[in-house]
Amino acid sequence: CCTSDRMKTREVKIMNQGLEDEMEVWGYQPCLWKMILVGVGAVCSGGLLLLVLYWLPEWGVKGTCTHTSLRDAHTLLLRTTDEFKQWFRAQVHVMLAPGKKPFDSLDLQSMAQLPNGDGDHSMSAAHEEHCGKFSCRQPVQIHYFTHHSTKYYWNDMIQNFELYKGLEDVKVSCASIHSDHSSGLSKTLQDYRALFFGENEIAVRVPSLFKLLIKEVLNPFYIFQLFSVVLWSAEDYYYYATAIIFMSVISIATSLYTIKKQYVMLHDMVAAHSVLRVSVCRGNKDIEQAMSTELVPGDVIIIPANGMIMPCDAVLIRGTCIVNESMLTGESVPVTKTSLPSSGEEAARSYDMEEHKRHTLFCGTHVIQTRFYAGELVKAVVVRTGFSTEKGQLVRSILYPKPTDFKLYRDAYLFLLCLVGVAGIGFIYTIVLSIMNKVPAKTIITESLDIITITVPPALPAAMTVGIVYAQRRLKRVGIFCISPQRINMCGQLNLVCFDKTGTLTEDGLDLWGIQRAEDGSFSPPESDAAKESLINTVFVACMAACHSLTKIEGELSGDPLDLKMFSATGWVLEEPTEEETALHNPIMPTVVRPPKHTVPEANQNNPLTQNMSCEIGIVRQFPFSSALQRMSVVVRRLGEKHMDAYLKGAPEVVASLCKQHTVPQSFTETLETYTRQGFRVIALAHRQLESKLSWHKVQSLSRDLIETNMEFLGLIIMQNKIKEETAGVLRELRQANIRTLMVTGDNMLTAISVARDCGMVRAHERVIIADAVPPKDFHPASITWHYTENPTQTIKDNQTVEVNLEEGVYDNQVIQQEQSYHFAVSGRAFAVITEHFPQLVQKLVLRATVFARMAPDQKTQLVEVLQSIDYTVGMCGDGANDCGALKRAHSGISLSELEASVASPFTSSTSNISCVPNLIREGRAALITSFCVFKFMALYSIIQYLSVTLLYSILSNLGDFQFLFIDIAIILIIAFTMSLNPSWKELVWRRPPSSLISGPLLCSVLTQILTCAVFQVLAFFLVRQQSWYETWTPQSDACNVSSSSLSHSLNVTTPRDHKNIRNYENTTLFYVSSFQYLAVAIIFSKGKPFRQPSYKNWPFMLSCIGLYTFLLLIMLYPVPAIDSFLEIVCVPHDWRVTLVIIVIVNAAVSFMLEILILDIILRRLVFTSTQGRHRHTEPRTADTPQV
Repeated sequence: CCTSDRMKTREVKIMNQGLEDEMEVWGYQPCLWKMILVGVGAVCSGGLLLLVLYWLPEWGVKGTCTHTSLRDAHTLLLRTTDEFKQWFRAQVHVMLAPGKKPFDSLDLQSMAQLPNGDGDHSMSAAHEEHCGKFSCRQPVQIHYFTHHSTKYYWNDMIQNFELYKGLEDVKVSCASIHSDHSSGLSKTLQDYRALFFGENEIAVRVPSLFKLLIKEVLNPFYIFQLFSVVLWSAEDYYYYATAIIFMSVISIATSLYTIKKQYVMLHDMVAAHSVLRVSVCRGNKDIEQAMSTELVPGDVIIIPANGMIMPCDAVLIRGTCIVNESMLTGESVPVTKTSLPSSGEEAARSYDMEEHKRHTLFCGTHVIQTRFYAGELVKAVVVRTGFSTEKGQLVRSILYPKPTDFKLYRDAYLFLLCLVGVAGIGFIYTIVLSIMNKVPAKTIITESLDIITITVPPALPAAMTVGIVYAQRRLKRVGIFCISPQRINMCGQLNLVCFDKTGTLTEDGLDLWGIQRAEDGSFSPPESDAAKESLINTVFVACMAACHSLTKIEGELSGDPLDLKMFSATGWVLEEPTEEETALHNPIMPTVVRPPKHTVPEANQNNPLTQNMSCEIGIVRQFPFSSALQRMSVVVRRLGEKHMDAYLKGAPEVVASLCKQHTVPQSFTETLETYTRQGFRVIALAHRQLESKLSWHKVQSLSRDLIETNMEFLGLIIMQNKIKEETAGVLRELRQANIRTLMVTGDNMLTAISVARDCGMVRAHERVIIADAVPPKDFHPASITWHYTENPTQTIKDNQTVEVNLEEGVYDNQVIQQEQSYHFAVSGRAFAVITEHFPQLVQKLVLRATVFARMAPDQKTQLVEVLQSIDYTVGMCGDGANDCGALKRAHSGISLSELEASVASPFTSSTSNISCVPNLIREGRAALITSFCVFKFMALYSIIQYLSVTLLYSILSNLGDFQFLFIDIAIILIIAFTMSLNPSWKELVWRRPPSSLISGPLLCSVLTQILTCAVFQVLAFFLVRQQSWYETWTPQSDACNVSSSSLSHSLNVTTPRDHKNIRNYENTTLFYVSSFQYLAVAIIFSKGKPFRQPSYKNWPFMLSCIGLYTFLLLIMLYPVPAIDSFLEIVCVPHDWRVTLVIIVIVNAAVSFMLEILILDIILRRLVFTSTQGRHRHTEPRTADTPQV
């Protein structure tokens, strides 16, 4: 046994290590004797064992298989390593292939060559050689399995399963993509790779209705309902059983309809452009037409001039493309993609999709047009296909979402377990009682099982989701769309929201405020108009006009909004060559920019015009903007000049570092700070004259590092980024509601701080400390410096000072006041250094940091994770583009872009400002409180009914079929569905709703109500038996009319008894009392302020309650024989009816008083005062006092 245990622990392998879908894997093979045992167990349990094994894959595999090595496994057991620890089972399949790996022929050669993958020159020869072997080679058996639309193949070297993504698996350098992969694959090699990569399509299979139905019906909840229905039918409760079946059918039908609709929508979204005809290069200049489904990594495809929708991820190796990537990033601005560098330092680097995304065309994105020169085709090498593509990953995350981990749902299960425990007690009590009373065995079984179906309410899940459905509908009305409804409840718990800056807090576009040129190492005064005559011939304006990635699409200029603003400020004109011109003329037919033509007639070639003609500039090559490098550059040639020029624009700090030092004005830092502190966005320009010997072809292959150096500083462009008018108000509202706000932006630090001050994120009296960090260098360890933005000279190098500030006396009020007066601001670079070298500081830093500037997209995601690790419930609000990862990772991500990128975030707002954030939080809080109300109500409903039934069992009676029907349908369903309709409260309050069902006040509330109901039911039960007119009821009894003295007891013996003994005084009394208890509890639990509108504004609920109260009081005080016989109620004297009304009123009053007194006043005070002290340091900005 010991050795087998050791073997088990040794055999756990990790797949996808370090990735989001990391999993542990164990190998198993079928075991005959276990299978026989399971078969016998399944027969004996009537199939229940099979269901349990289906619900628990871990048991299913362990119960029918024995442990073995992964290599010999037939079945695999997978478990995710995240906090959810989900189990999956997978079948191992075997396929025959001529080689073991998709890139076999590549691997054999790169092994012999240099490790950087630059080797491998005789690629096509290797292809031919490989193809020769193809037919005669002995096929190899390859084990693989499929999980979540991804295939994993067995690898003997690592003794584990691995997944093949595409060309990146072979670690190819950019240069080797040009040298070895640019000619295309032979048909044989393509077929061989297709064995591993399969068809290139993102296949969203829409499951048949039958499959969906089976999956839905095998849900534990529906199985429990089926069990309940069978049981009720056995007890002749046909009407109630039919009602439950009817409700279940409706519930299943709507559920199937929505699931099917989602599948169809996703299928249509993907299928719209998944299969098309493409031109594929086949080695030696052959080009053939093929279906896009046949593509494999390594194929070379031709991008047609009029564009296409990409069927795969491919890297551009020739030409340029203009692509609309809104489907993936949410940016509606077309992006220019250039060909992959083939020489220089960058070309030696391994190709990485994230790093080289400016050269990569992504699947599903729309190539609007291509640019090429003189008959050169625009070519791209296929890098990934199918579900491995960026779009495939997006579709997978929708098809197989991670379960939302929310305390509410975990608590709900615990709560249900408690109810099952209570049911267990009732179960034993019933059996003991029945045996003592010598009840037949069949009755014992049905009645004891019946107790379980009463205690665990079958309508609970439906009632719980109703609140969320209503909230979703209300959100839709205010223009917020939601693809993950379960997260609405999470929004109610948000206590921190991160905002992107540009396009979220501020307007999307920038307005040109002015320019400040630099001449002879000093700044000229700022000028507001860049288009004036005197500036036309300056290098500065030429740089503004040429250094951009704008393009004309159907006659309209389009591109980055910043570039558009900059270009239009010059008043210049952009002209692009047509295809015909490109083909007819020499290869150098670039995009041309020139000043506007003056009103001088064309014939009169006088000075002004000829002077202007020399201003015509052709853009020869673009190095697109890279957020990693924070700059872009172009190589241009002026008409009639021999040499070329390079123009550069980018972040001022970066541009200045690439310029000759003497050309950068001495006052550069102060001037820059002056502007950024006022919230301006500053861009610097630089220029360099290139050597005249550089030819057009040489420029095409030069790396940008060689061009972007030794520049001459030209000056600054100052852009104004206006804050949206709603921003300040929303941030104030969030701060008053004790919700912390952060800014996470890719912009300059001082600009970000300025915007934070302007919009009220940092208030006037508060100071900002910039935390800067430098990585270790030349024997100096990594260090952090802290300085105030007001006086940067005062720098503190000691980490301790800040740590002390963070940890000093939390309970001292004065310290709290001091503490609140500062914020940290951190740059992306500092954040990276601190996370790597000072991990112990990260959590303390983010507790007080408000501004995060120059953050890369993956750093935004990292920040969200750090905040979540210190128990914040994090919201993220961004406009799509670079926030996708963070939007997905946050507890609730709100995208302000209506494009398909919003698929990444659970919420999308149609209004493009942040006013949607408080709306979402308010609705989230209302939905959360509604969930609590409904849960408490359903729990009490089951307990009240359980109390009635257990009391009646003691006299061998029960509730009647129509009584159950009336309570469950008329009272419970109507109330549960209408109590969820309260809209959210108009403003955000300081207090947050509780996050857990198992919290003191909530449990206390439920327990006090249970005790109250129990006391009054027991009181009524025993009181009725003490009445002078009381007797064991018979059909001849007439307690209404006969005075108690003349009651005849002799009748009891002779009349036949109702075999179920439903009609009796105890039953009638308890039916009345419990019916009123359900209503009283519903009204007490249906709380309004401070998270929902008060219940009297929820008119469907009020009407239901008034209607039911009226009906119950009427049949109680003025009995109607027809209703009495329908509900199996017996006639009781009028005095007793009045007594019952008094009992009911006192019961409601006591319940109400207990809820208000104990919970809302005493407990809240206790809980809030203790938690306030405890959480002071984690939630820095608290309001003064809770509004109780």
